[in-house]
Amino acid sequence: MNLPEIADIHDTALRQRLQQRLDRKTKPTGSLGRIESLALQVGLIQQTEAPRWHAPQLLVFAGDHGLAARGVSAYPSDVTWQMVENFLAGGAAVSVLARQHGLALSVVDAGVNHSFAPRPGLIDRKIGFGTADALVGPAMTESQCVQAIEAGRELVRSLPGNAVLLGEMGIGNTSSAALLLARLGGEDLERCTGRGTGLDDAGLARKLNVLRAVMTRHRDAATPLAVLAALGGFEIAMLAGAALQAAAERRTVVVDGFIAGAGVLASARLVPRVLGYCVLAHRSAEPGHAALIKHLGAEPLLDLGLRLGEASGAALAWPLLVSALRLLDEMASFESAGVSDKQAP
Repeated sequence: MNLPEIADIHDTALRQRLQQRLDRKTKPTGSLGRIESLALQVGLIQQTEAPRWHAPQLLVFAGDHGLAARGVSAYPSDVTWQMVENFLAGGAAVSVLARQHGLALSVVDAGVNHSFAPRPGLIDRKIGFGTADALVGPAMTESQCVQAIEAGRELVRSLPGNAVLLGEMGIGNTSSAALLLARLGGEDLERCTGRGTGLDDAGLARKLNVLRAVMTRHRDAATPLAVLAALGGFEIAMLAGAALQAAAERRTVVVDGFIAGAGVLASARLVPRVLGYCVLAHRSAEPGHAALIKHLGAEPLLDLGLRLGEASGAALAWPLLVSALRLLDEMASFESAGVSDKQAP
């Protein structure tokens, strides 16, 4: 697999110029907090003191998981394709938020166990009709995993804009995300595993038992690609590829929640510099997300107790990214406004 070249966003001279612009705005130094660091990060990504947003793309990657048949989710696998239809009909939370914020929403069939009729807003990149049961063998062959990563890269190359908001849909994918975090992050599986779509205590215990067995079954999977193939999902691998390509093209990557974050963690194990281009939208209610955030090395913008997925948190965070650049661009400086910037001694 040919991995993309991703530039280091570190640029001391540009950082100083951006920081000076922020510091000269009509406000106490640093008083806009995280909004200022967000504007600075995007300026470094876009390599300019005057960053702008252009044609942001909201991508929801959908796929089914063979492991779902083991009872690791409170919902049946059919909900995956039913929710894809809901996205396309405009009735899902992310559909509403995309309309509200003027985001171009594309739903990507990465590997749903269903055949969809072609229609606007649906992108067919199906690798297979759901992954295999990871308790029996690898969820994907390494060839399928590479195909999914490359499909995510190709998709981003085909789309306009300088920002991608990444989300997912797939019954059983919190299990896959927990497994990836445990193996790629070296975390205890219990710390990574939560109730997902709403398992009761018995369901959570069953899920943990299944995931422990999967970890044992694939104890020899060591390289990032082997781990992603053994434990991941088509939608997670495709999301990882999308993040890699977006970073290679100096696009800002807005990462939704736990599952999207697991895909980005996999991409970072392949090309670590991808993390400099990522903005974490929110801290979800899924227990493993707090541990995952540490590995991604950034602080999320929101903490609202969300656990919906489908890029809903990324869409909710988007106005903060818009505001960050508007403030950098339009807020007056002390000089232009004729405002004194320091109290006389």
